[in-house]
Amino acid sequence: MKVLLRQNVRKLGQIGDLVDVKPGYARNYLLPQGLAIAPTEANLKIVEAERKRHLEELAKMREELEAKAAVVKGKEITISARANEEGHLYGSIGPAQIEAALANENIFIDAKYIELDVPIRQLDKYDVEIRFSPDISTMIHIWVLPSQDSDKARTPEPAAYDSDETTEEQQDDAPIAEDQTAEDTE
Repeated sequence: MKVLLRQNVRKLGQIGDLVDVKPGYARNYLLPQGLAIAPTEANLKIVEAERKRHLEELAKMREELEAKAAVVKGKEITISARANEEGHLYGSIGPAQIEAALANENIFIDAKYIELDVPIRQLDKYDVEIRFSPDISTMIHIWVLPSQDSDKARTPEPAAYDSDETTEEQQDDAPIAEDQTAEDTE
């Protein structure tokens, strides 16, 4: 069965393509979802107009992505994280944390564009790729430094009472020994 695609369908075709598919696939998926229509003259004109509009939107989106890539290119971001003495992080840094660090610098990029093969788990400098599309990408530099509270976490707090002396409150709350009560009553 031949159908005219109204939207890009992965592994099938682009908007405006006339494709031959199995009748069940067309009836049960493509046509009900609005991804394809029957190939008539009127529908050809409609799809051609949709295709032009789609290409204009793609060109506009491409310009925006290129502008974002130019702003981000070579940017250095610092992220503070808790780490142990060897420099291993207690957690990890992923695309969401990088997105938040960029937002602190007034650069708003969705985390889905951040290409990070494995989460960052070590204090160091990392080069991270931001891929807006298959042909638009740029690199940023991320410094992962120990946070100030990680130093505090490593140093033990001094004990509240180091001496054998007791305060008045502790003496008042202490149970009275039987010997003391007998002495007080005499």
